[in-house]
Order: sequence, then C-alpha cells, then structure tokens
Amino acid sequence: MKLDGRRESSNVEDRRGMSGGKMVGTGCIGSIILIVVMTLLNGGNLGDAISNVAGSIGAVTEQTDNREFTAEEQELAEFSKKILAGTEDVWTKVFREQGLGEYIAPKMVLYTTSTQTGCGTGQAQMGPFYCSADQSLYIDLSFFSSMRKQLGADGDFAYAYVIAHEVGHHVEYLTGSLTKAHNQMRNMSEAQANRISVRLELLADFYAGVWAHHDNKMFGSLEDGDLEEAIRCAQVIGDDYLQKKAQGYDIPESFTHGTSAQRMKWLKLGLQTGDMSRGNTFQLSDSQL
Repeated sequence: MKLDGRRESSNVEDRRGMSGGKMVGTGCIGSIILIVVMTLLNGGNLGDAISNVAGSIGAVTEQTDNREFTAEEQELAEFSKKILAGTEDVWTKVFREQGLGEYIAPKMVLYTTSTQTGCGTGQAQMGPFYCSADQSLYIDLSFFSSMRKQLGADGDFAYAYVIAHEVGHHVEYLTGSLTKAHNQMRNMSEAQANRISVRLELLADFYAGVWAHHDNKMFGSLEDGDLEEAIRCAQVIGDDYLQKKAQGYDIPESFTHGTSAQRMKWLKLGLQTGDMSRGNTFQLSDSQL
C-alpha cells in the first residue's frame, strides 16, 4: 500500500506497556486453547467471548512493562494509525453520501497481552476485536507477527484488512445491524446463533472491501499484489481452514465467521463495487452466502 504522507488518526489510545500480569484462578486449558484456535486471526466482534474467557481463566492483575518498543513495533503502530485515519475519511464520506448521518469514528486501543474493555478483559490470543459497549477496537500488534508466522498471511494490505474488518463491525453498530443481530442471538440455540454470527462477520468483510475501494479512489493507495495479500488472509482465516488446520476436520454447524470461500467472496465484492447497499448477508440463505 502507498501510505507515504498520509495522516495518522489521533483517535488512538496506546496502552502498550500496561500489560496483564498473572492469571489468578483456575480454568480449563483445553477450552481456552479451543477458543484461541477458533478465533485465531478472526476479524469479528468478540464481546461475549471475551467475557466468557475472562470468567474461565480468572482475574488478571495489571502491571507496567517498561520495555522499549522495537522499530518494527513502532512502524506497525504508525501503520495502524494511518489505516484507522483512512477508515475515518472513507466512512465519513460514505455515510454522508448514503444519508446515514454523521459517522462517529471508533477509538483504537493498542495494548500488550491483555487489557480491560467495555466488554470484559481482552486477551491478545483472541486476535483483534471490536467492543460495541465502548465503541472501540482493540489490537495487540504482535498479532500481525502471528499472522505471518502461523498462517503465512503477510503484507500491509492484509494487515489493513484486519483493521478495516473491525471497523466494519463498528459500521454495523452505527447502522443497527450489530445490535439487532446480538439481540436475536440471545434467544437462539448455539447453532442458530452461529448462523447469525457468520452473517455479521461476512458483512464486516464486505465493509472492509468497501473501505478499500474508496480509500484507493481517494488516495491511490493500492499497489500490485495488495489484493492477493488480502485474499490470502481471508482464505486462511476461514472457519473451515482453521478447524482443519487445528484438528484435521471441520464442523460446519460450529462456524462463526464463515468459510474461506465466503470470506474471500464478500471481501472481493466490497472491494470491486464499493457499494454499501450490496452488503445483504442477512437477506440471503445459507447456500447463497
């Protein structure tokens, strides 16, 4: 991506160095590992999951880590701020054009290991997540190294897609679809709620593509190979891919984020059209997704 000269968002809280200390209490390690695997590299809203995991592993004590950050870590922080700024510019314009009122941008919180959120205790192992309770997205920047080392998903546009996906959940919140879906999920079986979750995640993928489409039109940000980076990332964070990688087989009824093919499809649709109205994941049958 071409980001030279781009502004950095000031709507960022840097909590790096304020990390969670010892885990207090007991929990089922197997369950925690399963949650980590299933949400590894997710781009989804993890508010409920955060509360559940925090309850299972016990309290986290806060402590200060005074280490200095490497040049790579600082570059990733600056990169993330520029991408967030790009989402602010794009969604402000799109909301105005679509008659959706004022776009109220989310805050981005950079943290290390664990942090307190409006949705409970956030853990780095969960990957980036959005919390609607405080309208903030949370990222431990070491996640990007995990993307590269564990799943082979690398590149600046792949990283940008992760951030834009979380902002996509914020767009869902502002337009009402996130709250509506969460209210429905509370009264459903787990399998039914998973189907709703998949639609939320695919819609956030679509919105990430919409952002990229308009960001490129506004700033000429995309370069050769960028699309391939994002598509590769979408492929390796599909539920079927992650489950097969973790256990050798997949369980479709447990999918919460969509298959690799679905995630690639909706990201590409948003990127190709830039048309927010095409995000109709809640109007389609399972087979049409």
